[in-house]
Amino acid sequence: MTLNTEKDTILWNQFRNGDEASFVTLFRNYYSNLYLYGCKISKDTSLVEDCIQELFIEMWRTNGKAEIISIRAYLFKSFKFKLVRAISKIGKMGKLIADQEVETFQLSHEIFLMNEQENKILVEKVQTALEQLSPRQKEIVYLKFYMDLSYEEVSEIMNINYQASRNLVYQSVKVLKNILTAQLILSLFVISFY
Repeated sequence: MTLNTEKDTILWNQFRNGDEASFVTLFRNYYSNLYLYGCKISKDTSLVEDCIQELFIEMWRTNGKAEIISIRAYLFKSFKFKLVRAISKIGKMGKLIADQEVETFQLSHEIFLMNEQENKILVEKVQTALEQLSPRQKEIVYLKFYMDLSYEEVSEIMNINYQASRNLVYQSVKVLKNILTAQLILSLFVISFY
């Protein structure tokens, strides 16, 4: 779901001026996307929900004092930081990489569900290809293509610079293309023997 950042900016400014309804609207607009993103990082749905609530409680307490450029990037980055910190506190994450690379990031099948039966094989091939990506590549594919975030927002969330985010997307797509091409060639080779 692409969220309208212009409307979000208006809501953010109204919230900063004390409008409770704008705060509630921001919460409603972002809760499900933050929840889905959090579930890619942790299977502990209660922890994901708690971290979302903590994020919005903290925002309410500080009355949105933070000067931000992108509400989406701010919320996703802040949420990711809270969730990764909570996971590391309770010892559910192995090693924590310095730049907070999430090692358990998963892309679910639901992202690529297609209604037609003839596309089932394609979906399985894409899933297999996605599983071969590194955790960081999976995360950037999710943020850029599923969440439809800009490169600026992705770079903010993942704590990398703008060019690094563009390069990582390019590399991820290139890896997927190579894997899918190899699968296609192999399929054609196998079919030619039958």
